[in-house]
This record gives sequence, structure tokens and C-alpha cells, in this order.
Amino acid sequence: MSKVFGFGEVVEGYTVKVLNEREARAGAGILFLFAFISFINCMITKSLVITQIFITVFLIEFIIRVLINPKYAPSLLIGRFMVNNQVPEYVGANQKRFAWGIGLGLAIFLFSLTILFPSTTPIGEKSLHNGLIGLSCITCLVLLYFESIFGICLGCKIYNKLNKNEAKYCPGGVCEKQERHECQKFTLTQVTVLGLFFVVLIFSVFVLRNT
Repeated sequence: MSKVFGFGEVVEGYTVKVLNEREARAGAGILFLFAFISFINCMITKSLVITQIFITVFLIEFIIRVLINPKYAPSLLIGRFMVNNQVPEYVGANQKRFAWGIGLGLAIFLFSLTILFPSTTPIGEKSLHNGLIGLSCITCLVLLYFESIFGICLGCKIYNKLNKNEAKYCPGGVCEKQERHECQKFTLTQVTVLGLFFVVLIFSVFVLRNT
């Protein structure tokens, strides 16, 4: 039974249990893809059916990750298959469990709003109900996007703020203060170019909306 239930792997050379960040990022990317598809489908068709299916899968996924063992979570298994030729990047399991706990909380909340109580909220406002669903979905998308694309675990950052002396082996070594390499620094020219890009982008949107 102890081999089924657990969280994290014991790896020689690491003082705490760890997880393979490459698998976690791949799993986040898989979930983001289907979350985005279900969100867009809901926006276009005004139907929650596909979203309800995804949220049910999402809830089961995070129940397995957090309460049983992440080594049996479907998206992480697929992620393991996709990146099994890459050298593992180990990260501390504690902060990952905290971050995935946030995901589980969001999954339970969305499951309640879309399946258990699909048309009403505790105060009976449908507009608030829809707003809560939309906000929760966007939060999930942002969390998954940042982890899969940028390798930034926002939930882990919250954990690190609350437990500064406990977090170990963060992705990219962000828990430890390190001197940035030259290729990571910004020059004044680069900042100016980026600023001009956003100015032109905002101006273009304004012009297009008024034509």
C-alpha cells in the first residue's frame, strides 16, 4: 500500500523528495491545451458540456496527483513518455504539492459550479455564477501556461514566500539567489524596443476599433 500512496521520489544526492520538473511541465502543457480548447468552445457555443467533461478529468487528475501519488496521474504519465529521453530536472516535492493543491482547490470549485450547482450560486446570482466560472478558468489557464511555457510555477512561488527556509531545488534554481549571466540582462536599447512594441500594438488596436 505504501508503494501506491506517496508523493515524490527519493533520489540519491537530494536531501528531500523530488519530482521531475520536465514531466511536470509536459503535464501542464497537456492540461493547458485541453483547458484552452474547452474554454474557447464554451465561449463560442455557450455550452458547458465540453468544459464539464474537462473539469471532471481535471479534478480526477489532481486528486491522483495530490491525494494518491503523482506517478499515476494520466497527464504526468503522458508527459513522462514524451520527455523520457531528456535528462531529468529534479525539483522539491513539497512546493510542488502545495502548488498542485491550489490546482485541486480550483478543480473542486469549478466542479461545484459547473456540475453540482450549474445554474445557481449560494446567493442565486447567475451573472456572478458565470463570472466565478470564467475567473476560475482563466486562473487555471494562467497557472498552466506559466508552468508549461515559461517553466514558472506560480504556486511554488507562493509556497516559497510562505516557507522561505523550507523550499529546496526550485526549477531553474530560482530559490537560490544567483548572479545573472550577461545573456539574461536587459540593455536600455532592448527595453526601449520592447516599450515601442507595446505602444505600437496598443495604438494599432485603438485604430482598428475605431475604423
